[in-house]
Amino acid sequence: MMTEYNGVHSFLLEYIGKCKSGEIIVGRELVQMLDVLLTHFDNPDIQIDFEDAHKRIKFIETKCKHYEAPFAGKPFILELFQKAFIEAFYSFKIYDEEVGRWIRLYQDFLYLVGRKNGKTPLISAMDLAEFFCGPLGIKILCASNDYEQADLMFQAINAMREESPALDKVTRKNIKGIFFGNPKKRKAKGKFSYKNKGSIRKISAKTGAKEGRNIGVGSVDEVHELKDNSSIMPIRQALSTQDEPIYGELTTEGMVNDGYLDERLKDARKVLNGELDRPRWLIWLYTQDSEAEIWQDEKTWPKSNPGLGAIKKWSFLRQMIEEAKTSKATRAFVLSKDFNIKQNNAQAWLMPEDIINPEIFEIEEFRNCFAIGSVDLSKSGDLACARATLMKKGSQKKYTLQKYFIPASKLLTLSKDERAMYEDWIKQGLIEVSPGNENDFRLVTAWFVKLYKEYGIRFYKIGYDKWSATYWVKEMEEIGFDCVRVNQDFGSMSEPMKLVEADLKSNMINYNDNPIDKYCLENTALNINSKAEIMPVKVQGKENKKIDGAVTMIIGYKIYIDNRTEFLDLVGR
Repeated sequence: MMTEYNGVHSFLLEYIGKCKSGEIIVGRELVQMLDVLLTHFDNPDIQIDFEDAHKRIKFIETKCKHYEAPFAGKPFILELFQKAFIEAFYSFKIYDEEVGRWIRLYQDFLYLVGRKNGKTPLISAMDLAEFFCGPLGIKILCASNDYEQADLMFQAINAMREESPALDKVTRKNIKGIFFGNPKKRKAKGKFSYKNKGSIRKISAKTGAKEGRNIGVGSVDEVHELKDNSSIMPIRQALSTQDEPIYGELTTEGMVNDGYLDERLKDARKVLNGELDRPRWLIWLYTQDSEAEIWQDEKTWPKSNPGLGAIKKWSFLRQMIEEAKTSKATRAFVLSKDFNIKQNNAQAWLMPEDIINPEIFEIEEFRNCFAIGSVDLSKSGDLACARATLMKKGSQKKYTLQKYFIPASKLLTLSKDERAMYEDWIKQGLIEVSPGNENDFRLVTAWFVKLYKEYGIRFYKIGYDKWSATYWVKEMEEIGFDCVRVNQDFGSMSEPMKLVEADLKSNMINYNDNPIDKYCLENTALNINSKAEIMPVKVQGKENKKIDGAVTMIIGYKIYIDNRTEFLDLVGR
């Protein structure tokens, strides 16, 4: 396949040729876009002009330097796939009757790629190139879901600017952004003087007053975190006065259900399939053709990781795959972030075989022992749970005693089958019923007191969630119990939830074969954030089911992890 057009070497044509020959492995969705681009070369209504693209490529490779290890300080030499993308965006021109001249065909792009493939540095370098190579007075906006993420792109741009003496000499940075003109080396006039009112700024989805800006470039990072287009539309509207605006979205896949990226990808795939006409949108998706191929053939991994081997390490990805085989949280995170396979943000947490453990024990085995307590009081009109977690000297196995509580009125709202199930548990003494519409939390207190008085079980600390706990905590502390609040958020719940999962899989939790514990564990899903942190939620479609027992296990483990040394010392006495 030819790699030149009108005597000029084309990185795009070179890339397409290598993709078509199989030398470079790409997925079906990128091939669809490349096929569209090939038709442009034979379209009489489209002019091919590489000048703008090659000018920016040259700028990046000669003026920009990497700013993070292991490439810090080295020239930003673009990979072929990156050059092909830049060329695809800048090289095709159409005649615009309203503007009265030939202008760039593509105004928007969506760039989807696995993490650690140089996504943010590439778009940051393109923005910096546009700042210097674009029109006088161009204003560039770096945006994301939160200020920290938007700052990553902004700081990437600034780090490249500072690394280059030539760029640093004619620009300045302050808390508002990056601007032309250097106070130490002033130029009276010209593109690189104070008279050039161009700027690079940052903004987040949470920042107000986005309307009214007049920008030439809007780059939005990690759009998978956006719940809707409310923060996107003001940015796009701010581009409306430009003859050749640039609006770019760059991201990996995410776990926000029915979020902005879901809708954006639906439209993108309709465009690629010829079902929707968006001729000015460049859709550049590095995706796998199936999940099965990820596990079966690592040679397919470059489909979602084009920088594999040059930017991203094969060893890193192999390690992630091995961890994903044993951890549900890691699996969901790796599939979405490394391979762009969409994951539900409420993944089922455990397999049935992880939950089953028929082992039982007698409470007498723990007479006069220390325990960690935990409660999930939930809403006063619903199921609640209290738990004691115990250990034996020289063993990592955890043994748990549990008691559930429910108001009588709640039983009346259950279906016939559910009510029969709950009534059976009540007969077995697993659930204590409070009369009326609310749980009597004094019964929870009485359960902890009973374990102390009848079996000498002393509670080191008792973890509780925030729901309905204020008066109960006061009552417990007046008796002498030490109560510790455990927030039900990613930061608090992630590490203990992962340890509970690992211990359940290795039969290191003996919950006395309690059927309500089983029921709660089956209903528990894990919610995953962009940091691979997890927390418990209900499985989708089971919003009326209960997970209180699983939550108390996790809360108990949180207390254990935070106080492991001291608690194990008490256990060993």
